[in-house]
Amino acid sequence: MKLSSKHLTLLVMATLIAAAPFFFPSGYYFRVGALIFVNALAVTGIVILTGYAGQISLGHAGFAGIGGYACALAPVHLGLHPALAVVLGALISALLAYLVGRPILRLKGYYLGVASLGFGILVAMVLNNERELTKGPDGIEVADLGLRGLLKDWGLNLSNGEFWYAFTGICLVIGAWIALNLFNSPTGRALRALHGSEVAAGTVGIDVARVKLQAFVISAVYASVAGSLTALQNKFVTPDIAGFMHSVEMVTMAVLGGVGSVPGAILGAGILTLLPQVLTVFAEYEQLILGLVMMLVMIFLREGLVPSILRKIRGRGE
Repeated sequence: MKLSSKHLTLLVMATLIAAAPFFFPSGYYFRVGALIFVNALAVTGIVILTGYAGQISLGHAGFAGIGGYACALAPVHLGLHPALAVVLGALISALLAYLVGRPILRLKGYYLGVASLGFGILVAMVLNNERELTKGPDGIEVADLGLRGLLKDWGLNLSNGEFWYAFTGICLVIGAWIALNLFNSPTGRALRALHGSEVAAGTVGIDVARVKLQAFVISAVYASVAGSLTALQNKFVTPDIAGFMHSVEMVTMAVLGGVGSVPGAILGAGILTLLPQVLTVFAEYEQLILGLVMMLVMIFLREGLVPSILRKIRGRGE
């Protein structure tokens, strides 16, 4: 039985996530792994929007901020369980993405990027300035998810790092499964047609505005859930989660790994999350080395790491 590329991707992901802990030299790496998975989940949303639909966003950190602060505020002010707060954050992000996306998705290219950047800046400003609600730049505590205690009652005693590694890993696999299924669905084919040419897509009966809006809303939900997971894992959240640099990091991870590839999103997130950890001994030159790595990738592997490597492998096979 031959596995499809989708099933093979998911199998490799699940295997690597399950096997990696056996090679961790210390418990610290469980936390690093969880951070990679959360970043990869957010970047998967960028892949759907930019890689599939060809739309640019520089404000998706705003949706991550909404997800993170939903987990901080909803349990306190609405009495919701943190898990339900994740859902609430995703719903609010989807609604805002729909309302914001309708006007700004009429724009293209750099204009769309700047418009989306404005949304992200607006969210960050609200989180910074509404001190009575959000505690401003100092940040705010986030309630415990409570799932680790439940697992302990069932006889599965995991450390905090082990739990978040496993939980975020499962969330990433589910997110990748949804994205890969979307890619092979009628909506995914419409997105790819849209990426190729909006005019051509419109001439074959594709509702261009609707499809772009769908991609924008879906990618916003990915960013929101990633923001919620970040806040829940840290039990604390600050307005930095909605900052411009966070948006830039997400886009950079997608471009590095391959903006049209789900495995590329994961690899890009892994590299840019791990590099600062590896380069701590070269703290003075960290930014220089990161910039050099990005330049070399863009010069020699313009499609990103995963698509370029796969292209070279296929070329040798032929």
